[in-house]
Amino acid sequence: MSKLRKDQFELYDLKVCVEKIDGHCTCNMAIGDSFYIKGGKISLPEGSDFCLYALQSTIPLLPAKQRMSHPADWIETDSRVVCPDPACQLVMRIDRVQKRTLDHDDVSPVKWDTIQ
Repeated sequence: MSKLRKDQFELYDLKVCVEKIDGHCTCNMAIGDSFYIKGGKISLPEGSDFCLYALQSTIPLLPAKQRMSHPADWIETDSRVVCPDPACQLVMRIDRVQKRTLDHDDVSPVKWDTIQ
C-alpha cells in the first residue's frame, strides 16, 4: 500500500467482461462485452450496452472486489459470475485493473474531521 493520508483509502478499479456464452443470450451479449467500475461509478465503452440482468448478478460482489482482503479470502481468488438466465449460460470475469486513491470527504457526507 502506498503512503496515504489518514483521510484517504484505496480501491481497485474493476473491469467486468463477458468471458463465455454457452447458451442462447437474448440480450445479444458477445464475448468481450464489458463495463467498468471506477470508485463508485459505472461506465461503458462508447456506443456499447450491457444486459441489466447480467449486471445485477455482479453488483453484490463489486464493493468487495474493489477492496483488498486477506490473500486466503475467497474474494481474492474467485472472479467469475454467472448471468441469472439459465438459458443464456453467460459467464463474466471481474478483473482488478488498478488502484485508485480516494479522499474520504469526496465520497461521504460525514466530514472526516468530525469523526476524529
